[in-house]
Amino acid sequence: MWKVQKLMEGEYVILSLSGRLEGQELSDIAEMIRVEARSRSIVLDLMNVKLVDQDSVTFLARCEARGTKLRNCPGYIREWITREKAAK
Repeated sequence: MWKVQKLMEGEYVILSLSGRLEGQELSDIAEMIRVEARSRSIVLDLMNVKLVDQDSVTFLARCEARGTKLRNCPGYIREWITREKAAK
């Protein structure tokens, strides 16, 4: 289960995520990003994310490749994203 809090910071919409990110919930997050990206740049704040699965890491790597910034990304998630990118 995850939660999201939306904040505005200058030209950015910050989606502060918390909890567990799992594959079946990613379409909801993707839709939020799609809607908000129409008018502003997106930042995903991952400070309070406690657990991710492989689908979530793939999703976060794709988001970052498309220009979404990842803020406060826990080290283990950053390392996993780096390995995901290197494997491609």
